[in-house]
Amino acid sequence: MAGQEQKRIWRLGIDVGGTNTDAVVIDGDLNLVAATKSPTTEDVMSGIEAAMHEVIAQIGPEAAKNIGFAMLGTTHCTNAIVERKRLNKVAALRVGAPATTAISCMADWPDELKSAMRVRDFLVHGGNEFDGREISPLSEEEIRDVARVVREEGFESVAVTSVFSPVSDAHEKRAAAILHEELGVDFPVTLSSEIGSLGFLERENASILNAALYDVARTTADSFEAALASEGLTDMAVYLGQNDGTLMSVDYAKRNPIFTIACGPTNSIRGASFLTKEKDAVVVDIGGTTTDVGVLAHGFPRESMVAVEIGDVRTNFRMPDLVSVGLGGGSLVRQLEDGRVSVGPDSVGYLVTKKALCFGGDTLTATDIVVAKGLAEGVGDPALVADLDPALVDAAYAEITRIIEDAVDAMKTSAGDVTVILVGGGSILAPDHLEGSNNVLRPENFGVANAVGSAIAQVSGQIAKVFSLAETPRDQALAESKQRACDEAIEAGANPDTVEVVDVEDIPMAYLGDALCIRVKAVGDLNL
Repeated sequence: MAGQEQKRIWRLGIDVGGTNTDAVVIDGDLNLVAATKSPTTEDVMSGIEAAMHEVIAQIGPEAAKNIGFAMLGTTHCTNAIVERKRLNKVAALRVGAPATTAISCMADWPDELKSAMRVRDFLVHGGNEFDGREISPLSEEEIRDVARVVREEGFESVAVTSVFSPVSDAHEKRAAAILHEELGVDFPVTLSSEIGSLGFLERENASILNAALYDVARTTADSFEAALASEGLTDMAVYLGQNDGTLMSVDYAKRNPIFTIACGPTNSIRGASFLTKEKDAVVVDIGGTTTDVGVLAHGFPRESMVAVEIGDVRTNFRMPDLVSVGLGGGSLVRQLEDGRVSVGPDSVGYLVTKKALCFGGDTLTATDIVVAKGLAEGVGDPALVADLDPALVDAAYAEITRIIEDAVDAMKTSAGDVTVILVGGGSILAPDHLEGSNNVLRPENFGVANAVGSAIAQVSGQIAKVFSLAETPRDQALAESKQRACDEAIEAGANPDTVEVVDVEDIPMAYLGDALCIRVKAVGDLNL
């Protein structure tokens, strides 16, 4: 049995991008043994199945028996919000009367998104002040009345948001307990204190979005496991990618689907670190349609410190700090009337191998430009772009370089030069030298860095909580926060023996008196 367990430590990593779905197989020594790119399909899952089938075919059925772990970075939840489809009917329960009546729930949401989610908001008495004192006692009777409406009107999930729950989550937890008493222990309930941090409206927004994604997450996870089974891959440890560059177990993902949003760029950042062994750099991930630029800090993606909009909704849960621009291998190249040349932001996307001139198509793309300059060996047919005007080619390539350099510059925190890592299939567009960089790296297997990042990722847990130092000494608050972050990592699927704290931030909040906001991140390896 021990020998069999030792064999089954290979990993299958899949990451879904806007243009391509990439898949890799990593062996027990963390060597890449198979890789492929498959066009991302409209339904997403069939593209995942095609990429999975190809890498399994590359290694053969006997070697496939070594795979014991499968990881998926997916855009399912992002697409559901953007497309306003497949969203749960949500009851938004705000615990905050009488203090929060000035601004209504979802006041700044797009009407079509609220309609797609069929949201109804409820306000009950309760909540806390910034120092943890109750605004008013929690009204359990009002919560039971809400549960009755949820049951009678067929709501599919509930999002509970209490005032200052990062300081005291007691009212949210009690509300959840009552809802489960009335609706059943398996009824989906999101608690805002487990999703976002300070910023009441933004935390409420993130919690409602999370509650709307339960069915999407469950369907995605179940479909992925079914696809694995169709390839003979059963009894697997299955993980989904989080947007901090780490993984979470399927059960954890089903409860917190919003954490999958923007996991693709963070997978690329982690993959770039693994492929180059760099821990601090700017990572430029160029696909077929867009370029995502992020920062690798101490081996993990740098997180955004400001509110982030998702589907035109302002949220404050953890998200990677990214700049995205409309540049990719399929970006359209045009000669403007004033003589200038534009590149993007529109793109032929995954149709680049059919529509680009160098592949026999009729559309001038960014890929044609680098092929014409002789910078993309093995891509397309250079003879098909040999007649392009050299001045046009040079001007377009200069514009491509400018777009990349500006995006890198936007992510820098100082004027000094930085290391830049180029990944993604479209990174053939980027030159070997960039202004503002003293070291440009393009690692082997750069085209599938996102799937590599998914396959080799660790499992993480994060918490953000506000403490009153009058009630909890700083040392005790830090110790409690570290333990909670480690517990979160273990719950998400990490091996308890490997979990360690990798980032601690404590921020004095003078405007809240003697309050201290503590953010902690802990990571651990997969439980092999």
